[in-house]
Amino acid sequence: MTTPPPHPSIAQAMAAYLDGVMLARSANTARTYRNALQAFAHTLQAHDLPPEKTPVADLPEDAIAWLAADLKTLAPATERLYLTAAAGFYEYLAAEQLASINLPRVRLLIRQRARRAGVRLPQFPREAIEQVLAYAAHLHEQPTEHDAERLRNLRDRAFLLTLADTGLRVHEACALRRGDIDWHESRAVIIGKGDKQAVVRFSRRALAALQDYLQARNTLDGASGRPLRALPLFARHDKAAGKKVLPISTATGRNIVAQRVREALGPEAVGTITPHSFRHYFVTTVLIGSGGNLKLAQELARHSNIAVTQRYAHLSDDELDRGYYRIFEGQPPDEQD
Repeated sequence: MTTPPPHPSIAQAMAAYLDGVMLARSANTARTYRNALQAFAHTLQAHDLPPEKTPVADLPEDAIAWLAADLKTLAPATERLYLTAAAGFYEYLAAEQLASINLPRVRLLIRQRARRAGVRLPQFPREAIEQVLAYAAHLHEQPTEHDAERLRNLRDRAFLLTLADTGLRVHEACALRRGDIDWHESRAVIIGKGDKQAVVRFSRRALAALQDYLQARNTLDGASGRPLRALPLFARHDKAAGKKVLPISTATGRNIVAQRVREALGPEAVGTITPHSFRHYFVTTVLIGSGGNLKLAQELARHSNIAVTQRYAHLSDDELDRGYYRIFEGQPPDEQD
């Protein structure tokens, strides 16, 4: 991480702070923080505090309020992300003793001025996802021209069924290794969001699809010269990979979903179903199957806050619809003319 000079400018301190963010956070988070600090720099410039020339020790706490005012043209969620990044910059300055910062006041200014992001209820085409899963379940039966195509069909079948029946996030699924799966217990121990260890359960159909895929990969895996446990669960099968057993990336995971959605539903459906749609599908399936047991759904989906799980409850409450139509129409909606 870059160490700022003894008496850095605001711009130099920002650069050092962003270097630290890049080392500790994901690439997407680092990009967001960089954009936030750029917006902060524009705000400071507009208030006659050019970041390149102003000593960071002269950065006022009120600047966070100026930034909040300038961010009102953005979406509330983006505004809060940018303010979080700017608040992190103030915390960095205090920790490195580069400026005398009243952090409680900075946080108070943010609370007073930041808008609350509206809570969007998760929406996804459940029936369309089930059509894609039905299509994927028979991918292994499709005729193929070469072994790589056959392996891709088997892999994609196992990948989509795994996403739907485990609730794994796409990057978690792509990072799985063969040794992560406990075939006797039908589960895997993973390091999930927030670097937390978690147990993920697998359905019989997902495990069967995985076993079919891995059995077809036996020759390739055996020739790798590596322990089977260390090999990726989902591997690349393209010309660039050749005979190497390389893990798929999250981009490949998204491409798998897009390709199979196109084949199952047509090109117009691409983009309406993403890898995360299968996680929504998983949570809703658990709620429907458990009679609305929010605690069970929370634990299986690994939501840290049950309020997140609560957002899905309305999607699974078919009984309310049926009860309403019985009362006011005398029959459930699917029996009406």
